[in-house]
Amino acid sequence: MKNYNVALVGLGNVNRTLAQILHTDAARLAEETGFTLRVTGITDLRLGTVVDPDGVDMGAVLALRQGETFAAIGGVETCDNETFIRTCPADIVVEATFTNPLDGEPALSHVRWALESGKSVCTTNKGPAAFAARELKALAAEMGVRFEYEGAVMSGTPVLRLASGPLEAVGMTGFSGILNGTSNYILGRMEAGLSQAEAIAEAQDHGYAEADPTADIGGSDVRLKVTVLANDILGANLHAHEVPMEGITGITPEMVAEALSRGAHWKLIGQGSKADDGTVTVSVAPQMLDADHPLAGVAGATNAVMFDTRFLGAVTISGPGAGRVETAYALLSDIIAIDAYSRQHG
Repeated sequence: MKNYNVALVGLGNVNRTLAQILHTDAARLAEETGFTLRVTGITDLRLGTVVDPDGVDMGAVLALRQGETFAAIGGVETCDNETFIRTCPADIVVEATFTNPLDGEPALSHVRWALESGKSVCTTNKGPAAFAARELKALAAEMGVRFEYEGAVMSGTPVLRLASGPLEAVGMTGFSGILNGTSNYILGRMEAGLSQAEAIAEAQDHGYAEADPTADIGGSDVRLKVTVLANDILGANLHAHEVPMEGITGITPEMVAEALSRGAHWKLIGQGSKADDGTVTVSVAPQMLDADHPLAGVAGATNAVMFDTRFLGAVTISGPGAGRVETAYALLSDIIAIDAYSRQHG
């Protein structure tokens, strides 16, 4: 049975969950996928670095107590990501670190270093895909490896693979979507009578919103996702900064109440459309949707995308757009795609 050595960059919620799945469900995954996965290295800003070509002891990693570092299991306390990514004995680098929404770093550099080193990459980060997908895909092709990022748009909900697989030949002309669960949750709670400040505080209490919710309510998170969708499924070549953006900060309780009186709902919508001449137009802005709109009833922290197609009309997919388990699954789906490519070109 084929084995892939895996390096984890970052051991936050998502990669830790993936590590737990690989540790506890190894036999089931091997039976279902036809390959095995062995973690040969982990680097993390807080924990340090541990590398073992024969496989890191994942039981020991997952058993580390608060305050302990990888030094307790034979690793080191330092974290040099470039050296680790370039030299770790791995076939696949799983990147799940912080991304600056203004330039995609440091995740963008992590992906580039891995591809340059002949390693396939899967990442949950929007930054590399939004700022440099075309360049990184070309680099991957040159090196005979893959760059996968399904989880960058809707976590484990397979939006990109749906568009490039079953919907590849339906004549995609556009998309519109609720791509940020935090803002959708806040707007829903405002419909229940909360002020925006109260709704944000509640979202933070539930773990939906960060301490600084600007990326969510300001629209920059959706802008990155719109960039990825437009470039991937509409053939655009956009930079994230080219996407016009307006968040939900200007939505007032009075506006929400007025919409409800008409049977309508405010939603933060990211959308793109492709004209007959190939021109792609994109935007991020709150919209008041009538009750019969396919996205009007999407509630809570759920995400959804409606694809406009020539042959099927509107096709809508909804599902979780966040969550550590869901996003870890997206990484697994990327690894399965990498395996499929490897078998086809091996």
